Amino acid sequence: MCALVALAFLIPLGISLGEQTRQEALADAARRGALVTGALAVSTEPAAVRRAVEAGGADPATRPVVHGLGGAAPTGRADAAALARAAADRRSVVVDVPGGALRLDPVVLGETVAVVEVFVPDSALDAGSGGRWLLLAAVAVALAGAAVLLVDRVAARAVESTRGLMKAALAVGDGDLGVRVEPSGPRELAEAGHAFNRMADRMAAAHTDERELVADLSHRLRTPLTVLRLDAEGLDSDDTSVGSFTEAELDRRRTIRRIRQAIVTLEGEIDVLIKTTRKTVAHDAGPAMCDVSELVRDRMVFWSALAGDQNRPHRVSGAQLRIPAPVPRAELAAALDAVIGNVFRYTPQGTAFELAVSRRDGYVAIRIDDAGPGITDPDRALRRGASDQGSTGLGLDIAKRVALQANGSVSIDRARLGGASVVMLLADPEATPRQVSRFGLVGRMAREAREQKTRGRRWPRQRPTDG
Repeated sequence: MCALVALAFLIPLGISLGEQTRQEALADAARRGALVTGALAVSTEPAAVRRAVEAGGADPATRPVVHGLGGAAPTGRADAAALARAAADRRSVVVDVPGGALRLDPVVLGETVAVVEVFVPDSALDAGSGGRWLLLAAVAVALAGAAVLLVDRVAARAVESTRGLMKAALAVGDGDLGVRVEPSGPRELAEAGHAFNRMADRMAAAHTDERELVADLSHRLRTPLTVLRLDAEGLDSDDTSVGSFTEAELDRRRTIRRIRQAIVTLEGEIDVLIKTTRKTVAHDAGPAMCDVSELVRDRMVFWSALAGDQNRPHRVSGAQLRIPAPVPRAELAAALDAVIGNVFRYTPQGTAFELAVSRRDGYVAIRIDDAGPGITDPDRALRRGASDQGSTGLGLDIAKRVALQANGSVSIDRARLGGASVVMLLADPEATPRQVSRFGLVGRMAREAREQKTRGRRWPRQRPTDG
């Protein structure tokens, strides 16, 4: 194909150059004939005509020949018919003859018409034709070779890009979601590479979210499991090796032992599920709005009963009025259960705790304080999967992700009761937008600096009132 395109351009170019050479040779013949016709217009004396003819060319074979002046007929190449036609038409005529071409220029001399013949040999008409065609052939070969190399490189890049995209697709199909391609090749393949990378990123993010969701759902099982474990610890001893017991007492103690063993096994299975889960979980999200006060009152019905069994003093404040939050009720309940469950799990029985809800400065605050040993490394406790207590380390991470979903944050500080104070800040959806500072850019920068500074502080705790 490349050779055909080159020939389609170069053959007409060669013909055009050959025609140009022919026209230049005939133009030179016209110039030499004009010297003679000019001399004839001045004088028809044989000596003057001879001098003009000699001036028209050094080669006797190509010198001009004058017909029609009388006397002996000159030796020329033009036949009588061509001479008669040029004389009758009284215009220049180009006639092809063996070995070249003739240019016949008529000259009117009174009652007669003389004709000046100028011979142009083939060597002059086709001067340089051999070299010209060789040069054009070389150019055609060079163009075809360059085109072949260019097409080969483009095709190689396209094939390489396609092969890389295919390998990456097969790797993703085999479960390797970390593979990416370097977009290259033609524009369409490069765009396909970018689209593949975006697809792989979204698949990896979705896979990570699914695994985290499974882990979070598994962590929610710790709340009822904690209740079972604490209730099992309150049962009688399951030791049957010391003492004598009735058959009924032996059965009862063995049942208690099986319950405790089942709880331990279930806790281990939940830990394994949290750490090694791989299955896809459908996410059924509830409405992205809930009443914090109503949720706190509802969950504290459950936790109050458990606190009563363990003799834990507890208190709830600020949960009387409706306080909206821009998160699904189920997710906020899971976060609240995770934080309170940590209090029951990591503090001794009889340890007091309190839960306070407040609303100010465009945020809703949920504060859980306890009188336990506290948290030695708050930053580590907020990192997903990090724990100093031998657990999965997901409880506070659940609370942090729920707070971030509501454009808030989670902080850990020392509580007034002596233990840990976990504060969840959630954006207030009904807060009045702040007025723009009348000082323009300077005021806005100052306001943003204050907000950044405030956001970095711990949420001020409300001091409980007596009674």
